Amino acid sequence: MAKRQKTSKARPGRLRIVAGNWRSRLLDIADVAGLRPTSARIRETLFNWLEPRIHGAHCLDLFAGTGALGLEALSRGAGSAVFVEKSMRAASTLNANIRTLGAAGAVVRHTDALNYLRGDNTEQFDLVFLDPPFAAGMIEEVCSLLAERKLLTKDACIYIEQERSRAEPDLPEGWEVLKNKTAGSVRYMLVRQRT
Repeated sequence: MAKRQKTSKARPGRLRIVAGNWRSRLLDIADVAGLRPTSARIRETLFNWLEPRIHGAHCLDLFAGTGALGLEALSRGAGSAVFVEKSMRAASTLNANIRTLGAAGAVVRHTDALNYLRGDNTEQFDLVFLDPPFAAGMIEEVCSLLAERKLLTKDACIYIEQERSRAEPDLPEGWEVLKNKTAGSVRYMLVRQRT
């Protein structure tokens, strides 16, 4: 008689930091429906684009999810990062990963991204990572809030990730697209606020 194999609950995935101080570190990913970390290939391209701007930068990782973008930025020399995530489970896992890495300058805000942007926040950011759930269609509204609320420093860069099938977003006046690529089902772009 064949032995029955034990069934175990599938373990959520792991996230690998691509480069920097925490290169190759594996971090937990919360088991949250719809959570999709930016791929290592796209992160590598993005941070090649950002290399001259990353050192000491104050970053905002909106719709943080796994925190892949903000943690990669900190690993590569960013000065600080604010992670905004509305899922309690994802925010909790992100906090645990920050503790594991000893990531000084990292703060998690457990709130909705739009509420955060509309709130009393007066911090200004050098880099913003904007990777909302694909179905949400929030990119234009978030970009408008970033501009209206003056949450960006002079020449701040904004990374935008969206479904490839969506049209490029209408950007606020004075913003320009620096880079624009696709990979699989994803369109990703780097935008700068010109002042």
